[in-house]
Amino acid sequence: MNAPLIPNVLSVAGIDPSGGAGLYADLKAFAAFGAYGCGVVTALTAQNSQIVSGIHAPPPEFVRLQIDTLFADVRIDAAKTGMLATAAIVRAVAEGLAVQRTQGKLAHLVVDTVMLSKSGDELLTRDAIAMLIETVLPLATMMTPNLPEAGALLRSSPPDSLRDMQRAAERLRRLLPDSGQCWVLLKGGHLPGDAVDLLYDGDRMIEFSAPRIDTLNTHGTGCSLSAAIAALLPRTDVPDAVGEAKRWLTQAISRSGELTVGQGHGPVHHFHRLWSR
Repeated sequence: MNAPLIPNVLSVAGIDPSGGAGLYADLKAFAAFGAYGCGVVTALTAQNSQIVSGIHAPPPEFVRLQIDTLFADVRIDAAKTGMLATAAIVRAVAEGLAVQRTQGKLAHLVVDTVMLSKSGDELLTRDAIAMLIETVLPLATMMTPNLPEAGALLRSSPPDSLRDMQRAAERLRRLLPDSGQCWVLLKGGHLPGDAVDLLYDGDRMIEFSAPRIDTLNTHGTGCSLSAAIAALLPRTDVPDAVGEAKRWLTQAISRSGELTVGQGHGPVHHFHRLWSR
């Protein structure tokens, strides 16, 4: 079956009122790659570029209702998850998406293991991490942890070198009893030097490197990268999707200074290809 000209891509994530991260950022990334964005809201936050001052989670039953109602009407070509907040919401999302996977209505799922905000605020409760591993990761086409998230998933200290990243990528994939076609994209942006990410499928270990950009405007980089990959997967293979998404994000960070949003960690420039300087 040919890929759709304009894919419909879903973000299952929380709301960041500043627009730099979460569902709003995902929708921008989808649009930047010519995909139509849909959204299921898993959490409301009160936050800006500096702090998260409050989190409100909807009832898990309502999160599940959003998923079921959307898929009953709209063809979804790929989806990604972001902030899932609580163990109960993680389970509701897993159960809802598992039904769609079983029915052949969801070909691709990118799991962005969102745990901390840029300001250091906890966005995923500790009991939810085990639930994520048990119920959501087995559905994934790809997981995209950064180094602190990899440490939390593996119950170890975060990788602190490229060699440690390689070992961690191998261990992350072994978290799943039947990993199937799940890829691990381990993001190395917390290490000094160039921003190096590793993509691993159990056989190939592919390295993606980009120059580090001296800027505070890195709010929502993980959300935006995973969303870009999800938007590309209906039309290309995994390595090409990751390479194209990383090149786009590097430019989005590089040109983030053209925006003036907040006093802290500002957003990336999702529409740097479309807006004039």
